[in-house]
Amino acid sequence: MSNRVLCREASHAGSWYTASGPQLNAQLEGWLSQVQSTKRPARAIIAPHAGYTYCGSCAAHAYKQVDPNITRKIFILGPSHHVPLSRCALSSVDIYRTPLYDLRIDQKIYGELWKTGMFERMSLQTDEDEHSIEMHLPYTAKAMESHKDEFTIIPVLVGALSEAKEQEFGKLFSKYLADPSNLFVVSSDFCHWGQRFRYSYYDESQGEIYRSIEHLDKMGMNIIEQLDPVSFSNYLKKYHNTICGRHPIGVLLNAINELQKNGMNMSFSFLNYAQSSQCRNWQDSSVSYAAGALMVH
Repeated sequence: MSNRVLCREASHAGSWYTASGPQLNAQLEGWLSQVQSTKRPARAIIAPHAGYTYCGSCAAHAYKQVDPNITRKIFILGPSHHVPLSRCALSSVDIYRTPLYDLRIDQKIYGELWKTGMFERMSLQTDEDEHSIEMHLPYTAKAMESHKDEFTIIPVLVGALSEAKEQEFGKLFSKYLADPSNLFVVSSDFCHWGQRFRYSYYDESQGEIYRSIEHLDKMGMNIIEQLDPVSFSNYLKKYHNTICGRHPIGVLLNAINELQKNGMNMSFSFLNYAQSSQCRNWQDSSVSYAAGALMVH
């Protein structure tokens, strides 16, 4: 066994966000300074994973709810964009690099997860190609900077899970969600609309196309706020809304469901909604972003 520390590089720095630490720090500070912390401390957040010029200001609404004084382990659940995956996968490295500072993977928790036999191992190539987890690392580093040596991360790449598997993984993660020192970050954009996404649902009664998209997204957001995994699955089957993090969201909803059965009282609130542009005709395209937080009462 070699004791070499394996690192995942910040492969999207310099393209999806700036590779300059000081510049990135200033940007994140700017976005965070403009929002309120109304749902602190969050036990889980849903936030987007697009380039920061598109969704940086939206994501701030979720990260502002993170309390660095109590958070010690951060589970980051992101969808797989490039490799077919029917289960969930764990990283093969020890350190995730960011332009701010390096984040350490919790090998003890990884050990517990490996033991279940429910996880695959992602290659370094898959790890570095995927942006759904990486886009949360600078924000995580920023939100936690006052306790930067006192927390670890647990990155989980979530595959195209069946409803039964979402339930299984939800059950598994529920015991971690029950711990107030843990935070779950669920990585998802909302509707990807337009020909390049092969999705063009339009409800004319809503007016302009972008209003129809917003109405569709908010329907889904309301269902997530009801914390009902079955209704969320039914909504996706009915409208096929292109919510790329639907499986990580499904896992979170099932974990919440499990805790609610045991009498835990929780509420989820979306705090911001945005679109990359306003679609008015069939040639247009846009991606929607939403940020929200789960509180335990």
